[in-house]
Amino acid sequence: MRAWRGFIDGSQRLMDVLNRELQSAHDISLAEYRILAMLSESSDGSLRMSGLADGVLSSRSRLTHQIRRMENEGMVERGQCAEDGRGVLAVITDEGRRRLAEAAPTHVAGVRSYLIDLLDTTELKVLADVFAKVDAAIGDRAVD
Repeated sequence: MRAWRGFIDGSQRLMDVLNRELQSAHDISLAEYRILAMLSESSDGSLRMSGLADGVLSSRSRLTHQIRRMENEGMVERGQCAEDGRGVLAVITDEGRRRLAEAAPTHVAGVRSYLIDLLDTTELKVLADVFAKVDAAIGDRAVD
């Protein structure tokens, strides 16, 4: 029970502080940062909405609302999938790339300060192994 409570409290606080720091310094949420990061890592800066939702562990309806807000701020735009014409793409814009580049040092510093630098190499490996097991056990059941 101690491990469970420690995980719940620690992970929630970590996400909260990372989100607060990004919003305070760059007016961007952690959710927006994750979306921009995923889009920027794709070969052409775009992903199908369904794949993006899976990648950021979001429901499709929640992602649709998030993308709409980001579209209004000029960080992303929507496009049609050339492969089948039915799929909708989220595409990172130059403004989205700029905002991501500005926010990345803050995000990386927070992750290092509040997690990575607190653990030794063995602890980091154990942490990665534990969550690989959790992810494998849950699979696709985590997001509706």
